[in-house]
Amino acid sequence: MQDLNQLFTKIRISFSIICFTFILSLHSVEAYPIFAQQGYENPREATGRIVCANCHLAQKNVSIEVPQAIFPGQVFDAMVKIPFDPRIKQVQADGNKGGLNIGAVLILPQGFEIFNDPNKEQQTIFQPYNNDKKNIIVVGPIDGSDSYELDFPIKAPENESYLKYPIYLGGNRGRGQIYPNGNKSNNSFYTSSIDGSIEQIYKSEKGTREIIIKDINGEKIVELIPPGPRLIITKNQSVKKDQPLTNNPNVGGFGQADTEIVLQDPNRLYGLIIFATFIIFAQLFLVLKKKQFEKCQLADLNF
Repeated sequence: MQDLNQLFTKIRISFSIICFTFILSLHSVEAYPIFAQQGYENPREATGRIVCANCHLAQKNVSIEVPQAIFPGQVFDAMVKIPFDPRIKQVQADGNKGGLNIGAVLILPQGFEIFNDPNKEQQTIFQPYNNDKKNIIVVGPIDGSDSYELDFPIKAPENESYLKYPIYLGGNRGRGQIYPNGNKSNNSFYTSSIDGSIEQIYKSEKGTREIIIKDINGEKIVELIPPGPRLIITKNQSVKKDQPLTNNPNVGGFGQADTEIVLQDPNRLYGLIIFATFIIFAQLFLVLKKKQFEKCQLADLNF
């Protein structure tokens, strides 16, 4: 009977390995930001939170620089900075270490869109979030070893209300920790689901670890650890529920930033220039008139 239970345990472990390998290979084919594009109609929630934060759990800084004001139809640059140390290596889908990738989503006001100059070769591939939201631009994943700056060429609308508009940015470096379906990636730490002790630790040829945990009632469960995270437990060690079984391999993170830009009416600017010129000449004539009046007063006194 004990041999039969061991056989069933091995069959269950083998089946779990096959399923886990299939899921891991499926997720490695799909790359962000395709997860957000397929799962969310709008990447910015009503609370202001950008949905990339659902998968990229660590928080990092990002920044954006745009002109203070622009004219209708003007092409301008939005400089996005996603800083990180290029010497840091991240866990790849196969468990090996590699350089960090970067990606970003730029939410522009309605009517604004990415500008593709036909006379200039575009090195970075920008794409609209979907066919209905061309004002939302996504980019990535791209290799971040060369630079952590992204230059978005943007074209302002020709005819639009002349107002102050908000621009929202979400930028990440490194892989995510959670897939949209709730499964963890191999760039996350894994925990025990029960109280018990570590009975066995198996390692497959592909690097997947199977940890057999036995509780106080003799029931056994199998925790599957993908290649990448480092085990921090040993055989016969007692563990508690939600106790980490691995380290946290994540070295990246996600950040949000926002700024404002003014769509300026050229006629208003021309009017302002004319008004300022009129004021300058009026002040100049008043000074000259005052000087002339002072000369007249001085002449009357001398007389």
